[in-house]
Amino acid sequence: MAGLTKDTPTPTALTVHQQSRLLEVDFSDGARFRIPFELLRVYSPSAEVQGHGPGQETLQTGKRNVGIDAVEPVGHYGIKPVFSDGHASGIFSWEYLYRLGAEQDKLWQDYLARLAEAGLDRDAPMAPPAAGCGHHH
Repeated sequence: MAGLTKDTPTPTALTVHQQSRLLEVDFSDGARFRIPFELLRVYSPSAEVQGHGPGQETLQTGKRNVGIDAVEPVGHYGIKPVFSDGHASGIFSWEYLYRLGAEQDKLWQDYLARLAEAGLDRDAPMAPPAAGCGHHH
């Protein structure tokens, strides 16, 4: 995992907006991002979402209304949001949060493209995990 360099901006403020479902993060370099909970949830860095290698990602759906119940600090390098759907294994480093904020438009397009490719829409219920690691169609 990439360590923080002294050049990595760190958050100076972090606000969870429950009503608008946005995580607002102010960084030490003056950047301020408002990242939708849905994007955070869909791009969670946890193994459950990212899988254990390229192509192993689990496409997340039905997360439009996901909430964040709590945000737990992780050392001095990140946070672990506790999502309302019970997902709490993703650790977001400051670097990753910054990237999600800075590239959220592109990431959003990628997500919508992946959904379209899979023939799903973002409100489709999550498919139950298949037994083992086989792909189901």
